[in-house]
Amino acid sequence: MLALEASSGNHLQYPLLVPSPLPPAPTRYESQKRRDWNTFGQYLKNHRPPLTLSRCSGAHILEFLRYLDQFGKTKVHTSCCPFFGHPHPPVPCPCPLRQAWGSLDALIGRLRAAFEENGGHPETNPFGSRAVRLYLREVRDSQAKARGIAYEKKKRKKSALPPLKKHQRHAHAQEDQPMLFLDHSAS
Repeated sequence: MLALEASSGNHLQYPLLVPSPLPPAPTRYESQKRRDWNTFGQYLKNHRPPLTLSRCSGAHILEFLRYLDQFGKTKVHTSCCPFFGHPHPPVPCPCPLRQAWGSLDALIGRLRAAFEENGGHPETNPFGSRAVRLYLREVRDSQAKARGIAYEKKKRKKSALPPLKKHQRHAHAQEDQPMLFLDHSAS
């Protein structure tokens, strides 16, 4: 876009270049989601035999997650390791490196969203399958046990408002009920 600048003497001077507005840069989450989706697409393409998204099941997602384990950075002690159950072992051990549960959980969340954004239906989303949920739960529990740290679900914060007393709850419930007016004039 080109705009001309007028001076006080009412004649035109050098033109100003006004940049057109750029679309906002994608958020970190959106960028990561796009990278994860592309990585998964590459995995499908390299799968033997090649796999289409429409034929992808929860079992294929588990295969993908196990494939990703080779790139993990989290030490997960085996049950025969002397440091099994110790959060901070004093010396290195030969136990394998795996993907951390939190990373896998976040990855599945992003891929689940990307699947639906790319035309997939929520009912057929392989990233939300029961097998994937069970696998993530198993990874979470086994990693917590291997480190000797019990996983505890975070408790929800209580609201700032005090709880209603019994008679207040009853009054609120009555307020929410629609009032019925009967027309007795036709009788």
